[in-house]
Amino acid sequence: MITGHTGFKGSWLAFWLSRLGADVTGFSLAPPTNPNLFDALRLQNHVHHIEGDVRDLVGVASAWAECSPEIVFHLAAQSLVRESYSDPLTTIATNIVGTANLLDIARTSREPVGMVLVTSDKCYENRETTVGYRETDCMGGHDVYSMSKGAAELLISSYRRSFFPAGSDEGKRVAIASARAGNVIGGGDWAADRIVPDCIRSLQSDAPIEVRHPNAVRPWQHVLEPLSGYLALGALLLSPGSADATKASEAWNFGPGEQNSSTVRELVERIVAGWGSGQWIDKSSASHPHEATMLRLSIEKAEKLLDWHPRWDFETTVSRTIDWYRAFYSGDDMSAWCSRQIDEYCEETS
Repeated sequence: MITGHTGFKGSWLAFWLSRLGADVTGFSLAPPTNPNLFDALRLQNHVHHIEGDVRDLVGVASAWAECSPEIVFHLAAQSLVRESYSDPLTTIATNIVGTANLLDIARTSREPVGMVLVTSDKCYENRETTVGYRETDCMGGHDVYSMSKGAAELLISSYRRSFFPAGSDEGKRVAIASARAGNVIGGGDWAADRIVPDCIRSLQSDAPIEVRHPNAVRPWQHVLEPLSGYLALGALLLSPGSADATKASEAWNFGPGEQNSSTVRELVERIVAGWGSGQWIDKSSASHPHEATMLRLSIEKAEKLLDWHPRWDFETTVSRTIDWYRAFYSGDDMSAWCSRQIDEYCEETS
């Protein structure tokens, strides 16, 4: 079961799982943009699609009962920082209550299940330091979005310790990991107020790209990077109570290597160069809502304990992203393109 399977990351994950032969049920709102990756991949032909809202406990429970999942990937979220300023209550309800609904269904269910609950690299109390945040660092959040992700992490931890402690009968029935990913880019994202979709829309319309925070540093990674981490966790969690599941039932960072932590300016200039045309303008303003200027993740834990390593460097990440959008606007078969990029990613040595 995937929540949020109509979104950018969720669509990639649903498509990848379906290619692996999984029986996938998706529970989500309708695709959030037009165009969108869910339709571009014709995912309604590959997954069992249930339209619903994770804030609706009855609806989520009904979908859960219908598919009786072995593994749950929870990606449904209000995922935009700026949106959390204009609609904080929806952000709180979706990101915190939606996560609580899934946890409580697992608590009251009798069937064994593994859960990969996806939050964000922004869950940490950001000290604007150049040192990458570790899984043991404090949760926090200046803006409501970041706070909601930190709160979701605290919620996950409290449910795990209260209801599914390691070694207990319930701990052997339910295994829960949380995953914190860096700034994800790749083909198929058309969300508002995200830098890559903003770039593509401007380049397509031959308009200058407006950049709000050109000097902000982010851990850029291709969407397939964290998804491979989620799949690695899911594989370990498939047997709750096993040593593998116990090892995986913690919080995990999935981010790029240090060389991929670049400024927004560097990303935009690389996109323009790869596109072959275009320009950007600095729209920095003190009136913009607060956004962190420095954010890095430590991935040492995932590298050592999961043997997970990022595979694509910054240049490859950007070029694969540009290639995807060019193919889309040329009318190519995007299922074939996504299959090809997944295959290329899996063939890379880390």
